[in-house]
Amino acid sequence: MSDASLPLLKPALYARGDDGKPVLLGGRCECGHVFFPMQTFGCERCGKFGPALQPFSLRGSGQLRSAATVHVHADPSRSAPFVIGTIALDDGPVIRTLLISAVPDHEAPGTRVEAVLSPVEIANGHALDLRFRTVRS
Repeated sequence: MSDASLPLLKPALYARGDDGKPVLLGGRCECGHVFFPMQTFGCERCGKFGPALQPFSLRGSGQLRSAATVHVHADPSRSAPFVIGTIALDDGPVIRTLLISAVPDHEAPGTRVEAVLSPVEIANGHALDLRFRTVRS
C-alpha cells in the first residue's frame, strides 16, 4: 500500500492539497484574524462567533520558534524520545506540533519548516499524520 492511499489520522485538522502537500484546516474571522484549528465559538481578537468565522486553508510552512525533546511520555504506550516544535505559520497562527528530522540543539529559531504527511502505526494498520520537518535548501 502506498502512502498516498493511506487514510489521514486526523482529517478534521488537515487535508491533502491539490498538489498533494498537506493543508491545515483553520479559519478566518471577518476581522481578519486567522486561527487553527477551525472553530465557531468565538474569535480570539474581536469576539465574533458563528458565521463570522469561516474555514480557511493554511499552508503548511513557517518558521521554527523553539523545539524540545520529550524523553518520557505520561502514556507508556507512546514511544519516546520525540521532538515537539513551536511553529509560527506563514499564514499567521502559532502552533505546537511534532517534528521529524530535527535535533533541537541544531535547529535554531527562525529555521524554515514545512508540513509533511508521515506514515504512523495505528491499532488497525497505518495512517498518515501531520508532522513538520526542516526545509533543506
